[in-house]
Amino acid sequence: MSARDAKKLPPLILASSSPRRAKLLRESGIDFKVVASDAPEIHHEDLTAEEVSKINAYRKARSVAKKHPDALVLAADTLVAIDERLFGKPPSLEQAYVMLEQLQGRTHSVVTAICLLHLRGRRYHIFAESTAVTFRRLDASSIRRYLNLVDPLDKAGAYAIQEQGDLLIEKVAGSRTNVVGLPMERLQMEFRRWSFAPQLAHTS
Repeated sequence: MSARDAKKLPPLILASSSPRRAKLLRESGIDFKVVASDAPEIHHEDLTAEEVSKINAYRKARSVAKKHPDALVLAADTLVAIDERLFGKPPSLEQAYVMLEQLQGRTHSVVTAICLLHLRGRRYHIFAESTAVTFRRLDASSIRRYLNLVDPLDKAGAYAIQEQGDLLIEKVAGSRTNVVGLPMERLQMEFRRWSFAPQLAHTS
C-alpha cells in the first residue's frame, strides 16, 4: 500500500483505558489514540462468556464511535470462565481472593471479544478468541502473596499473565496476548480482511 493510500485510511481509536492493550498495539507498530469508553459492562448468568464479551465489546465500541464516526474504533472485553461461571473484574480484594481460590489447580478459559466499528462506513465486525489457562495448585499463603504483589481489581479473574503470572500459571494453550487482553495474531488477520487497515506508526 502506498503512502498516498495510507493517508486515506481512517484513524484507529482504542476504546479502552487498559495500559496492557495499548502496549500490545504499540509493540505491533500500530498508530492509534485512546478514547476510553464509558459504556457500562453487562453480566448475565444465562449467557456464555463469548456472548457477554461480544455484547460488551460492541457497546463499548458504539459509545465511542458515536462521537468519532470517521474513526475505526477497536473495543475489547475480556472474561474468565470456569464451570459456566463468569469472572470479570473483582470489586474487592476479598472477592479477588475468592476468584483465585476457585481457579487454583484447574484449567479455565480466558475469552476476549473484539469489536471493530467504522460508523461512517456502516461497517462492523465482532469476533472472540479463547485461551485455556491452567493454574498451579495454590494454598492460601500463595494466593495472598500474589495479591500483595499485584493489583487485581482491574483484571478479569483477578490476575494478569504479564504480572507475576508465573506464580499462578502452570500452562497456557492458545494465544498469550489474548490473556493479556488483545488476541494480536487474530487481530492482525482481521485488520487485513478489511478493505482498509489501521495506519502504521511512523518509524525513524
